[in-house]
Amino acid sequence: MFMRIRQGCLLYRTSLPSSLLRLYPDRSHENEDKRERTSSSVSSYSRSSVLALLLQEPFFPCNGLAGAPPSASAVLLMACLPSLSLASTLRLDPSSLRSRISGCVSPLAVGKPPGICCGTNNTDASPSGTLEVESLDFREGLSVLEDGTETGSFDCVPLLQECMDRRLVSDVEAVHAHIIKTGAQEDLFVMTFLVNVYAQCGAMDAARKVFDSLPRRNVAAWTTLIMGYVHSSEPELAIRVYLEMLEAGSYPTNYTLGIALNACSSLQSLELGKQIHAHIVKYRIEHDPSIGNALCSLYSKFGNLDYAVKTFRGIMEKNVISWTAVISACSENGEAAYGLGFFSEMLRENVEPNEFTLTSVLSLCCTVMSLNLGKQVHSLSIKRGYQLNLPVRNSVMYLYLKCGLVDEAYKLLNDIESTSLVTWNAIIAGHVQIMDLAMDNLSAYQGGTRALEIFLRMIRSGLKPDLFTFSSVLTLCSKLVALEQGEQIHAQAIKTGFLSDVVVGTALVNMYSKCGSIRRASKAFVEMSTRTLIAWTTMITNFALHGKTQQALQLFEDMRLVGVRPNQITFVGILAACGHALMVDEALNYFEMMQKEYRIKPVMDHFELLVDMFVMSGRLDEAFDLIKKMHYEPNEFIWLALIAGARIHGNPELGLYAAEQLIKLEPSDSETCISLLRLYRAAERWIDMLNVEKLMREEQPFKLRDQSWICIKGKVYSFEPNEQSCPGNKIEMRILLEDLLGQAKTLGYEFLGSSELMDNEDANVTSRIHQSEEFALAFGLLNTKKAAPIHIIKNTSMCRNCHDFIKCLSILTARKIVIQDRKRLHKFVDGKCLCGDFWGLL
Repeated sequence: MFMRIRQGCLLYRTSLPSSLLRLYPDRSHENEDKRERTSSSVSSYSRSSVLALLLQEPFFPCNGLAGAPPSASAVLLMACLPSLSLASTLRLDPSSLRSRISGCVSPLAVGKPPGICCGTNNTDASPSGTLEVESLDFREGLSVLEDGTETGSFDCVPLLQECMDRRLVSDVEAVHAHIIKTGAQEDLFVMTFLVNVYAQCGAMDAARKVFDSLPRRNVAAWTTLIMGYVHSSEPELAIRVYLEMLEAGSYPTNYTLGIALNACSSLQSLELGKQIHAHIVKYRIEHDPSIGNALCSLYSKFGNLDYAVKTFRGIMEKNVISWTAVISACSENGEAAYGLGFFSEMLRENVEPNEFTLTSVLSLCCTVMSLNLGKQVHSLSIKRGYQLNLPVRNSVMYLYLKCGLVDEAYKLLNDIESTSLVTWNAIIAGHVQIMDLAMDNLSAYQGGTRALEIFLRMIRSGLKPDLFTFSSVLTLCSKLVALEQGEQIHAQAIKTGFLSDVVVGTALVNMYSKCGSIRRASKAFVEMSTRTLIAWTTMITNFALHGKTQQALQLFEDMRLVGVRPNQITFVGILAACGHALMVDEALNYFEMMQKEYRIKPVMDHFELLVDMFVMSGRLDEAFDLIKKMHYEPNEFIWLALIAGARIHGNPELGLYAAEQLIKLEPSDSETCISLLRLYRAAERWIDMLNVEKLMREEQPFKLRDQSWICIKGKVYSFEPNEQSCPGNKIEMRILLEDLLGQAKTLGYEFLGSSELMDNEDANVTSRIHQSEEFALAFGLLNTKKAAPIHIIKNTSMCRNCHDFIKCLSILTARKIVIQDRKRLHKFVDGKCLCGDFWGLL
């Protein structure tokens, strides 16, 4: 029997490429005597038992994915060989799944061992002294060891397999003790498998000790140890073992090299990956599919798409994994159109896509917002039989949500018999995308409230949210300025233990900040056990958002002190913090530090903040000089800041120039046209004013209808400037607003009139008209507790009249009032707003 399997292994060797044959020469003659000695020490029954076990699960093919752990059969069968790479798998006859080894059942076997289909009868006799038992459970098998029943060296393998499946380290140690007691530690088969068992259970110290005690080491033992360190998040030790293997003169297989490349990815070391690539070229196996796939993924993770594509092109026999790897590489590197091109090429090559390919392609369709192509991929998935596959279905649902086909997405959701947590997460995340792509705040708010309803529906179904659920829902609460719901999600995260996750913690910090509570945001940040760059940057930006300049700058220095390297977004927060305190010179120093010390190229956001700072400080000439020196074309935000500064600091010529440039960029924007009308009227340039009005009639600029809404006790109330359409007691709200208006005048509030037209005012306004946010505020004052803060969302920009009025109301009512308008967050406390009373940029 053993000789037949050995002959079969030699047959596998004949199927290897010539390059591999040179690497792995036939050492069968050299090892003949050694095998005979081993054969004499192991009973024929034990050999039958282990070979039956080898075929309980399919052997892991070397041309598959390099990241999956090898099966027990892979480790043991490789342990039979010198450094040899197998190119195919042993095949089982389905009819032989029941044992065909008559009278050859191990006393420790867990269940019936399958037979080996070799074309001949298997009649190996059972060794004397063993128990003839058809099936014993796991604990009964362990009791056999404790009773001292005589067993063969391979009889422990089924128990070790069960220990590995259950991750029972203590039981592995018990079996290991029995192996030592019976003297089986000299058996390479069993001890190599024991290394794998300890590694799969996460006991790498024990795995290393067993490995060091091996009588001899082959490629299976080395690969098992390397793989264990990679899976235990110790890639540096994995690379050290790989180097030890090379120094010992052992040849790596393609599977070994794939694991080593994974370790390089975990170490984020492209240079080390290139050295492994050099070994691959030296061994002349760079055309192997598994190697090419691993190299493609490696270069993709480091942003080198050209090398990833080059390694893909070098694969001789591309399989579906190869095509999926290169499509995913394009997705990871922002080349969606390139990835879709590879998918078309794949179909032309008659390669059948699998579920991973389809999900990757659907993700690309989401990136380019190609609904038509996504529908075609959806049809293809149905044609290929993946219509019930959850990952594919979730991807289709996410695409439909992102493209606005909410009903179709819900139909897919309702058609799923057993909805998984991944499905719920996909549809909640899709609603977050809807909010980002919404045309106005009202549409975004409606999408967000639907997502919260879906979250509640998920909770009622009995599923427990995970870190992705909490992250998405907290992001929703921050966009909705829904502090009450955010607090409830916070409590659930604490209860379920997910608050310790850095992603959830960062989302919680952002939620509290966007809802106006910088104190709670700071507390949540301090309580985080670990902090990533994103967490540091989020907190710095939120300090800047709330006008806490010194705290933001101090936190930035703390971040640098602990060795976290800032990125472009971090410096956006730093410049914003300097802008709130008008620290122009300090901002310029940080701007220089960003470029010289950290080699970060400035982007438009940095220039916007600097221009805004110059304008707020009255340094209009320097602002204009910076605009001319920029290597970007000025956008509408820069011109709007310059217009505002010119109006405040009395430079009408510069303001008119900026307005004329702005209208060239956005002739159809109502805010732009109204800003230019205001400037022309202030300068008494009536002809130019008439020309703008003519342009407005021709272009018919889109103007959002002024709307605001407030959420009280989970219910959303919407308001417009027309009080007749407002909910609640309209007379009571009108009386309250008029009373507050009279009190505000005693504090110095003055209606600016039509000369200060804002975005949502008409040219013939001569009296005070209450805007939508004022009606929402009055409703909130009448329907909430006396000291409760009020949170309002508005779909257009606040006008100056409303801004000044609400500043007075924050004094009169002793309330904190938070309003999120189209451009920024306004937080009114004791007559002050964190925006600094300036309509520039954050």
